Amino acid sequence: MSALFDKHRALLARAQEACEQRHCWSPYPDMPAKYPDAEAAQARGLAAFEAHMGCLFELDQPGHHGARLASQEISPYTQRSLGSSYPHSDIDALFDAATTAMDAWAHAGIQTRLGVLMEVLETLYQDHLFEIAHAVMHTAGQSLNMAYAGSGVNALDRGIEALVYAEQAMRAVTPKASWQRRFGSAQIALEKTYRIVPRGVAVCFTCASFPTWNAWPSMMASLATGNPVIVKPHPATVLPMAISVRVFRRVLEAAGFDPNLVTLALDTVQEPIGKVLVKHPQTAIVDFTGGVAFGQWVEQNAHPARAYTETAGVNTVVLDSAEDLDAVLRSLATTLCMFSAQMCTSPQNIYVPRSGVRTPQGLVPFDEVAQRLADAVRALTTDPRKAAMILATIQAPQTLALVAELQSRAQPQGAVLLPASSYVHPDFPQARTCTPLMLKVSTAQRSWYAGERFGPISFVIACDSAQDALSQATQDVREFGGLTAFAYATNEAFIALAEQAYARAGAQLTINLTGPMPLNFAAAYSDYHVTGLNPAGNASLTNLAFVADRFGIAQSRRPAAS
Repeated sequence: MSALFDKHRALLARAQEACEQRHCWSPYPDMPAKYPDAEAAQARGLAAFEAHMGCLFELDQPGHHGARLASQEISPYTQRSLGSSYPHSDIDALFDAATTAMDAWAHAGIQTRLGVLMEVLETLYQDHLFEIAHAVMHTAGQSLNMAYAGSGVNALDRGIEALVYAEQAMRAVTPKASWQRRFGSAQIALEKTYRIVPRGVAVCFTCASFPTWNAWPSMMASLATGNPVIVKPHPATVLPMAISVRVFRRVLEAAGFDPNLVTLALDTVQEPIGKVLVKHPQTAIVDFTGGVAFGQWVEQNAHPARAYTETAGVNTVVLDSAEDLDAVLRSLATTLCMFSAQMCTSPQNIYVPRSGVRTPQGLVPFDEVAQRLADAVRALTTDPRKAAMILATIQAPQTLALVAELQSRAQPQGAVLLPASSYVHPDFPQARTCTPLMLKVSTAQRSWYAGERFGPISFVIACDSAQDALSQATQDVREFGGLTAFAYATNEAFIALAEQAYARAGAQLTINLTGPMPLNFAAAYSDYHVTGLNPAGNASLTNLAFVADRFGIAQSRRPAAS
């Protein structure tokens, strides 16, 4: 298998350099139009996606004996069922098959495993990228461009990144050593051998809104270190992961390995199997991305398995002062609208001093700041075609229900800064849509915004001062978790205070960023995603800690040959 490693050696070396230097790099084009032979590739991808509709998804894995599970996937664009069904395998059969497959894979060696997994990523990119993008679009509700970028090439980048750190962690373990020491009059010489031993079967839970983004790097981290993976997708977004699992299995088999190193375990909302998988005696690793409640249960109950979680949090903004307030508000508005704020990095709580925001033109009162931000959001969502590009759709009906509940609660109190409403998608008239709901509150109404309010919901919050705003924001992070944070200030002393406070709270901070880049964009090879230092998750994509404990080190020693 060294031939596959040699095939991808140069690309992996570039990725290692990017991770070391944290600079901008990707082997993939960032826009669909830049993809090689883009028009034909997109047409093939759409046709491949449409071929899944109303069909049995073929996945020859153990333990299903012909049993099928009907899809619960509803397209947020058409609000019709995908009509697919999938093999429904017995859980114990999947664990047994995975365990059987593990030994040969573990013994294959680092280069062999890395070569095969790089081949998986290349196959996903070359043969299935647009198929998966359409599957993400019609299950998670992302726009096609976002599905291509965020759930396609950026997820592939994160997969390569996981391989870089897995290789780094494993290379740190020398395979052999000669050791000598004098004990009394005797000189003892030993030959020592060190073996990397995988922990065992990994279970990878994927989330509804971004199924591939966390799954691919998690799968790569486990497989690279010798562990088989059972993938448990969210019932609403099975298809992207079913396609992924089939690609993994085919590439593994073509490389001479047991395809049962990667399998698919399915459930329904009514009959979940998550707790069964986590507590299964053969589960050694759990990767979980999803809701807070189950994520916390995983962290508390996965032992003795190693658990890596990303759940959710309250992403905050502190707005103290600005050189160009309009540029700040435009950037915030864009980020509040991106995929209808159904991203784990979307800001929610925007803290502003009650006295207003300082600018070179003078103090802008709180009420004016709030209204100008609402106007900036409205400007992005009034035109349906523009709205369709940035807002896309709402993944789950529960999100619409939450928006309606909060709006109804806030209206009698005059707290609605910008009301939410549906918009008519120009290409999919039946699409489930919603423009952002913005509420204007004070810290006395903390119960409204204390905790994640998933979806296109934000709060502009009046505080006593900039210092109070920072204190309130970092309290959110410590109490409820937070992945990202944003601060705008012209005073360097306040910026230094914000950096220290957010670092202590464990949130990644962006300072004074405006312009065309979305504020919450996380760059592979450069930005660490999640710190593991607050309740939003205990792991980071991607660092050494994400991979280094997925294997152990066993040693043997014997007297050296004389």
